[in-house]
Amino acid sequence: MGLSTRPVIDRIRFLDENALADGFCLLPQCPDRMTDSLASTPLDAWHRAAGAKMVPFAGYEMPIQYSSIVAEHQACRTAAAVFDVSHMGRLKFEGDGSENLLDHLLTRRVSDMPLGRVRYGLICDENGGVLDDVLVSNLETPSQKRFHLLVVNASNRQKIIDWITPRMPDFPTVTMTDRTELTAMIAVQGPKAMDVCKRLFKSDPAKLKYYQAVITDQMGKPVIVSRTGYTGEDGFELVVRAEEANRVWENLMLIGRDEGFLAAGLGARDTLRMEAAMPLYGHELDETIDPITAGLSFACNSDGRSYIGRDAIAKIAADGPSRVRIGLLPEGKRPAREGLSVLTPDGQRIGTITSGGPSPTLGHPIAMAYVDAAHAKLDRYQIDIRGKMVNAVPTALPFYKRPTNKV
Repeated sequence: MGLSTRPVIDRIRFLDENALADGFCLLPQCPDRMTDSLASTPLDAWHRAAGAKMVPFAGYEMPIQYSSIVAEHQACRTAAAVFDVSHMGRLKFEGDGSENLLDHLLTRRVSDMPLGRVRYGLICDENGGVLDDVLVSNLETPSQKRFHLLVVNASNRQKIIDWITPRMPDFPTVTMTDRTELTAMIAVQGPKAMDVCKRLFKSDPAKLKYYQAVITDQMGKPVIVSRTGYTGEDGFELVVRAEEANRVWENLMLIGRDEGFLAAGLGARDTLRMEAAMPLYGHELDETIDPITAGLSFACNSDGRSYIGRDAIAKIAADGPSRVRIGLLPEGKRPAREGLSVLTPDGQRIGTITSGGPSPTLGHPIAMAYVDAAHAKLDRYQIDIRGKMVNAVPTALPFYKRPTNKV
């Protein structure tokens, strides 16, 4: 799950072919949206004081970068980067049977989740099309009140609320509350994130296993800490009260200053997730793409249970998808952008690039694409970049894996 960019922002576009070293520029896809009323996160004043470049993003003004996307990207890979992800939707489900409601909605089983567990899943329509990819957590307050927290993509928040609301009467003991505006969400990602930041919290986040979460406190104030992220690095994501966001953010920046922590914008967040081959809603995921086609069969628990879209997804899994998501390494330095055609060596169009650009870590362009399943195992492809055919070789996903000594 991730940035949900397509409704407001296009892919990252570089100023020229040498921009990998010089920095990046994100251009709005929809200039007419620039005049719309935009929300701001609780950290907006901090971003502006730090000189962040602010852009419209999923109904918010968000920092795309502070110094340079390359520097922020590299900080995440070598030390840690701190991201404001408060634009992500946060929906709280309380009451007896909340796990059954979510079990009905999500492709991933929720009813058997232990306390403190986090799971990645998808919300699909009856045809198996992905409405959103989400994280669901099973949590307990200090007063032992249990609830589930559903984190959804920013631009899909209202769509998901509207999808769930008419199904609530079937679960009369369950309440759903949109906590997005009342809270902030901060991601701290990188190999030094755990060792440095464990000093901030009453409960040591380094003791959490991957996809676990706990409610602890920071200077006496409650905070949800989950060992999750969207960068390919270790780290965690925090949910705090909106009024506590600046204090927590500044404490993170202070404690990590000597270790090379940097504030990072959505630009670096996108290049990082692309290297890690994490799907982005509006690019690798949308309502025309099912989880099997997207390569997310691990997030579908269909045996012995029913959820919306289950039968359609099971049929696609049994028959095999008509398209497959693959990784590509284009030759040369020209990035292969979203929407470009993928062709066989003899010029037959067989697919489309969904995400692509220079990789700051690898030093060359990378791209993800959907191609016809019949042509998913070729040893060479072509990409039509503005009328020029560029050779590309397939590669296993993800493009980047965290070294084991960083865990």
